[in-house]
Amino acid sequence: MTNYREILRLSSLGLNKAQIAGACGCSRTTVIKILNISAERGLSYPLPDGMTDKQLADALFPASATKPEYKMPDYEYVAHEMQKSGVTLNLLWLEYCEQCRNNGELPYQLTQFKKYYRDYTAKNSATMHLEHKPGEIMQVDWAGDTAYIVDTDTGDHIPVYVFVATLPYSGYSYVEGFFSMDQECWTLAHVNAFRYFGGVAKIIQCDNLKTGVDKHRRNEIKLNRAYSELAEHYNTAILPCRVRSPKDKAMVEGTVGVISTFILAALRNRRFLSLAELNEAIFEKLYEFNHKPFQKREGSRSIAFEEERAFLMPLPPRPYELAMWKIATVAPNYHISIDKMNYSVPYEYIKKKVDVRLTKMTVEVFYDGNRICSHRRLYGRANQYSTNEEHMPDDHQKYIQWNGERFIKWASKIGNNTRMVVSAILSGYKVEQQGYKSCMGLLKLADKYTPDRLENACKRALSFTPRPSYKNIQVILSSGQDRQEEISAEMPENTEQYGFTRGGSYYGGVK
Repeated sequence: MTNYREILRLSSLGLNKAQIAGACGCSRTTVIKILNISAERGLSYPLPDGMTDKQLADALFPASATKPEYKMPDYEYVAHEMQKSGVTLNLLWLEYCEQCRNNGELPYQLTQFKKYYRDYTAKNSATMHLEHKPGEIMQVDWAGDTAYIVDTDTGDHIPVYVFVATLPYSGYSYVEGFFSMDQECWTLAHVNAFRYFGGVAKIIQCDNLKTGVDKHRRNEIKLNRAYSELAEHYNTAILPCRVRSPKDKAMVEGTVGVISTFILAALRNRRFLSLAELNEAIFEKLYEFNHKPFQKREGSRSIAFEEERAFLMPLPPRPYELAMWKIATVAPNYHISIDKMNYSVPYEYIKKKVDVRLTKMTVEVFYDGNRICSHRRLYGRANQYSTNEEHMPDDHQKYIQWNGERFIKWASKIGNNTRMVVSAILSGYKVEQQGYKSCMGLLKLADKYTPDRLENACKRALSFTPRPSYKNIQVILSSGQDRQEEISAEMPENTEQYGFTRGGSYYGGVK
């Protein structure tokens, strides 16, 4: 399916129609058609908030139209004619258009005519010299050769993978080593390269590695989601090379070979004990590489870069922060579990599958392309909960509004002894919320047995233990022990002196 949103975004960046077509995996005619229709309907990037891809497609094409059929030129004839002196593609295109008009057929436009000719010559091993424009392309790749550092504990060699970014116009390059070629390292390498160059090229040209491209078929290019977000953050476009076509990325391929010789081979006999130490040595050799005079022309890469720097797009106010995407299902308790942490979602989405975007500090939840909530990311012990009260059903919201202070105030209205028991229950748990259920049950006993009896029961329980439980108070009330008056024996004044003396009747005698 054509990505209409991406076509509008890349057009807003100033890319020409051929570049947009290459990035989106569609024809230039399709790009022209989408841009014309969007202009007629008043649609431009950025799109209105909340507009989904389906709504955009419906707005552009309320009713499906019949796709026009174009006459494919005879490129074998075109290639043969191009070998003749003075013959140009423009001339052959005009002849092709005249032939189509005479036969009542629909011709391709000049740009599409040239594109198909380039495709034809590529299949027939023809090559072209590419003139790169300043600030237009940044080519990126991992070097085939690896460096290494020495493990200080075991003495083993730990491989280090080398990232290379090159601006083809000047040849100015950036090189850095990483322990892995995963998504995090791939993203950080781009961020550091942009910072090193002090700007952003209009196009990033990469290989078809998984951290950059999910699918690259003849009629479909699907970028990795995190990589696509990086491009949007830096307001640039990503054009993956054709599969098994290293000539598309010839400058960086050549630079990788030179880097392997000039930097990695030069450091082969040195021992590094940390990645920072290795990268420091790499940056020293990189400075020499960029300032080394050209062999076949005047100047150096750094001098050529000073001219190219002005054509780079400015960096955004803050660098891109890597975001990982995961899929989760909303549980019946309206929470999702991500990395053993729980985050609430509006209860209407229970049992729905949602997309979760994770950054270092935030967790964002999306459903059907729309963000439905966000949380600060939790760290530390497992099974923590981040719950937004607005995500709860109404009856759950009433319960969550209770807290320890409110229970104590309620108990104080009944009596001081009841307040002391409630405070003892709340302080008896590691987490205060664990005692809410017992406090609620205790205070509800006042409805069943009257507040006075509850106060007396709490007083009696406190005489037994400083930390009575809900069960203790319930037993006292149900057995009626709170109603028994304190028995104070009326002892004679000389009790202490003479003790207790039984009367004659006790022994069956006469008084």
